[in-house]
Amino acid sequence: QVQLVESGGGLVQAGGSLRLSCAASGRTFSNYIMGWFRQAPGKEREFVAAIRRSGGTTNYADSVKDRFTISRDNAKNTVYLQMNSLKSEDTAVYYCAARGGTYVSPTAGHYNYWGQGTQVTVSS
Repeated sequence: QVQLVESGGGLVQAGGSLRLSCAASGRTFSNYIMGWFRQAPGKEREFVAAIRRSGGTTNYADSVKDRFTISRDNAKNTVYLQMNSLKSEDTAVYYCAARGGTYVSPTAGHYNYWGQGTQVTVSS
């Protein structure tokens, strides 16, 4: 089992920045591919970004490319999502997720473990 706890969400004005963190405990963090997903009210959960175990390979949704950066610190068992130039359409609950294997998947169903989510609200 892997337990995931997100933090760092909040209210920010459009154009601002936030950094989300996800702390993992349980099994060896460096064995897992980590992803961030988000879900806005009335919408499906959607992929945001993912990062390989070593951090060398990342994958981003087109909607956040060049604005968001995913990174990880395996010594701290933590994955981060730096969000810049935030837009109102980025408003959602953001979830951290973990999966085994080697594919940096954008598919929510491929992830085995999920955090409880953290709310990000961007005011225009």
